[in-house]
Amino acid sequence: MAKTVINSLKEFAALEGSTLDYSDYMKITQEQINKFADATMDHQWIHVDEERAKKESQFGSTIAHGYLTLSVLPPLWNEIIEVNNVKMLVNYGIDNFKFSEAVRVNDEVRLTVKVMKVQDLRGICKAEMRATLEIKDRKKPAYVGTIIFLYHFK
Repeated sequence: MAKTVINSLKEFAALEGSTLDYSDYMKITQEQINKFADATMDHQWIHVDEERAKKESQFGSTIAHGYLTLSVLPPLWNEIIEVNNVKMLVNYGIDNFKFSEAVRVNDEVRLTVKVMKVQDLRGICKAEMRATLEIKDRKKPAYVGTIIFLYHFK
């Protein structure tokens, strides 16, 4: 995996249309799912009741919350890219996200990103990127959608 290094808005803009490298795979564990359930107060049985999920769920196991899979985006993104000379990064938005495949407990996921559009907003870099979370050994991704970050360069 080759991390992309960006030092300026101009360098970011030069990546427009490029697909960046993949992150490493991350395993989604039952412990992560349980902690996420506690943090969000979403204890639906398909996430936390392992025995019931084995018996009653179409997935044959518990599954990660959709928003848990979304929450792993920042650490996986940081494996792909290093942006220097930034005084602040702001999550600006999420557009057209579709959760197309359930992430089962112990599945491994990785992120790939395509830089769709980079704008200069009076010195602030608005970067729109197509994020795809792939599931190891599955044809369909967990999700595809657009993430938007604002990078405030120094």
